[in-house]
Amino acid sequence: MRPVAIVGIGKTAFGAFPDRTLRSLAVEAGEKCLEDAGVSPSQIEAFYLGNFAGPSFVGQNHLAPYIAGSLGLTGVPCTRFEAACASGGSAFFHAVSSVAAGLNDIVLVAGVEKMTSQTTPKVTEILAGAGDMAGEGRAGATFPALFAMIAKRHMYQYGTTREQLAAVAVKNHANGAKNPLAHMRKVITMEQALAGKMISEPLTVFDCSLISDGAAAVVIVPLERASEFTDQPVRILGIAQTSDYVALDAKADITTFWAVQEAAEKAYKMAHVSARDIEFAEVHDCFTIAEIVATEDLGFIKKGEGGPYVLEGRTCLRAERPINASGGLKAKGHPVGATGVGQICDVALQIRGEAGELQLDRHSIGLAQNLGGSGATAVVTVLGGI
Repeated sequence: MRPVAIVGIGKTAFGAFPDRTLRSLAVEAGEKCLEDAGVSPSQIEAFYLGNFAGPSFVGQNHLAPYIAGSLGLTGVPCTRFEAACASGGSAFFHAVSSVAAGLNDIVLVAGVEKMTSQTTPKVTEILAGAGDMAGEGRAGATFPALFAMIAKRHMYQYGTTREQLAAVAVKNHANGAKNPLAHMRKVITMEQALAGKMISEPLTVFDCSLISDGAAAVVIVPLERASEFTDQPVRILGIAQTSDYVALDAKADITTFWAVQEAAEKAYKMAHVSARDIEFAEVHDCFTIAEIVATEDLGFIKKGEGGPYVLEGRTCLRAERPINASGGLKAKGHPVGATGVGQICDVALQIRGEAGELQLDRHSIGLAQNLGGSGATAVVTVLGGI
């Protein structure tokens, strides 16, 4: 397997854009990425697209060539990947696999979602399709309810508090306020977070990620060719995608995402690192409890200690291991199919030293963790400088 590097990144702003189409968002991110890499469309050998529910959100199928054609990409394989909220991460995993295996040399990976074209109830219904519709869906359980169950059980088993959940939101909003591409650039207080409208007890509106539009893209090549395109390549040190049961009641313990643990173990092994070597991370905080669980499952902290870890300020920008410096899904936004690729862009931006106000003091090795559904798909990527 050949070492692989990122040589170009590109993102749109994340937000609610009633005048933008899914295709225009994807094309913007793709063109920015190609320009960043100094690559022309004619050089791209394959296109991998992460998208969860374009057919449901905007009524368009056959999305990969639909977008690729507008980028000037024809005559190459164009494939869409759907893995719920991990669609972008899955597309990236398979693209890296193709380059590592020697099937392609110059590959464009994009993620996109246009969610705000539907009403909030309809978006909730579409997202629920990533759960177990025969059981959870039939009972009326949408994802806020499922993650509320996870939060309640975590509270019961480990003493996690609402203040600890709120600390995730307060921290990520503070970071998002400094991110020029974030959906929600708004600082909130602990009092505001705790007093937010209850969505599914114990989760308030401030514990839930946003309904967003947006896109992100990266160009990857074999490491041996990276110097042809950039003097700041970002190496993919380790990557893994794993899966678990879709339904919560099929899992042995709903306070842990077994797929994340498995993916992290495999990615660490490939990268020849351990959890203690990770200096910063972008994790999948679709709900505040998900960030707490992720910090535990990735091995950053012992099981059950994720709540105190964030409340004590140990994941802030200038702390020992910053988590979601970008603002995370909570403040940066969560255009579902774009999220996984967006996380890769954010980690790469830090490693390149180009994160502006959000630039971290220690940024030589970072991690991205993308989650699908209530833990049925997980993609973990470890990135580093050359």
